[in-house]
Amino acid sequence: MTESDIIAAISTAPGRGGIGVVRISGPRLEKFLSGIVSRPVPPRRATLADFIDARGSAIDQGIALYFPAPRSYTGEDVLELHGHGGPVVLQLLLKRCLELGARPAQPGEFTRRAYLNDKIDLAQAESVADLIDASTAEAARSAVRSLQGAFSQRVDELIQALVGLRALVEAALDFPEEDVELIEHADGAGRLANLQAKLREVLSSSQQGSLLREGLRVVLVGRPNVGKSSLLNRLAGEELAIVTDIAGTTRDAIRQSVSIEGVPVHIIDTAGLRPPNDAVEKLGIARTWTAIEHADLVLLLLDATQGEGAADREIMRDLPAGPPRLRVMNKIDLVPRGPAVEYGSSGCTVWLSAKTGEGVDLLQRALLESVGWQRGTEGLFMARARHLHALQLAQRHLEQASREMGKLEILAEELRLCQQALGSITGEFTPDDLLGEIFERFCIGK
Repeated sequence: MTESDIIAAISTAPGRGGIGVVRISGPRLEKFLSGIVSRPVPPRRATLADFIDARGSAIDQGIALYFPAPRSYTGEDVLELHGHGGPVVLQLLLKRCLELGARPAQPGEFTRRAYLNDKIDLAQAESVADLIDASTAEAARSAVRSLQGAFSQRVDELIQALVGLRALVEAALDFPEEDVELIEHADGAGRLANLQAKLREVLSSSQQGSLLREGLRVVLVGRPNVGKSSLLNRLAGEELAIVTDIAGTTRDAIRQSVSIEGVPVHIIDTAGLRPPNDAVEKLGIARTWTAIEHADLVLLLLDATQGEGAADREIMRDLPAGPPRLRVMNKIDLVPRGPAVEYGSSGCTVWLSAKTGEGVDLLQRALLESVGWQRGTEGLFMARARHLHALQLAQRHLEQASREMGKLEILAEELRLCQQALGSITGEFTPDDLLGEIFERFCIGK
């Protein structure tokens, strides 16, 4: 496989549809134009034509679009055939492309070529997949901002400020007799502090955007019959879990995704925690603990008519220290008290009724606040785990640099490592094996 051969793929989703697209990219696609399209296709103009086989017979009729290099998505010649969206027709068109010398495209290969040909940077390339996979409207808007370069621009601004600071330190190293005075005269410490502040802003926005991309895994836990399934049904807006007065009705984890203020929230209703009565319930409780270990947030449900009991305290003691937890006092419709949010020594407690819906809006807000979501945040951009890791690594190098202002060799090295971490986000410093891992997760045809 090389980056200069011709690739082709069906770019629309599998199945039947009104329109289907076959995309071809590579150098000098003139033979494709004459070998598969019945008439000349002017650049960047939609042309109605027959799509023909080796004998000149029509396979389909549709719109041909030709984008000569470098003004195309990949930076190479690109030909798109927009025909009817039947699987058989599209496979015939793809087969004809392969007869003309193309090979099947690998997942994400069109976007990878766009990155390699400097049409987009690596962060923008990843946002293409994020936009396709977006599960909420806010996630889609954030992915578009990243695709348009908002995230890359903020990272580039950090790098440019860092380059200026590195140049100052390198100049001081060249004149050792004036090194400290040169740094002080140019306010090196102030420039470093300003760079740290800007990096914290980018990291905060990235963490918010990461919530939009990854979503939030929330596990409902508690004793049997405290209303976990009722709360799941209320949050989901439909009857997903069976609700009865019989303790232990839920034997296995039930998962449902909802959107709260544009944030995807993946809720898991689990088996009630108690000594199991049979092998099936024992297995369900074991899965509950597994779900808790992988949770971003644990909702501990208690029965407001009974208050906090010994069994509840035992569950709280056994919960792992990692994920944050939120206490929910359910069934306020059965006690003389209204919905509320309280903060105390045991953390945040939300009083609500899953049955009537009172207080559920308070829970939704508290749920997002407990993981750091800032309401009304504008201008977020999508961020992946590797982006957060790179930003956090850069932050640590800047912190170390601020402690080593008097040791210029160490300061210079920390600044260099910081730039390397930031450059990995946009692809300035990115190994080929990471590129393979990133693009192999794309869909074929994109």
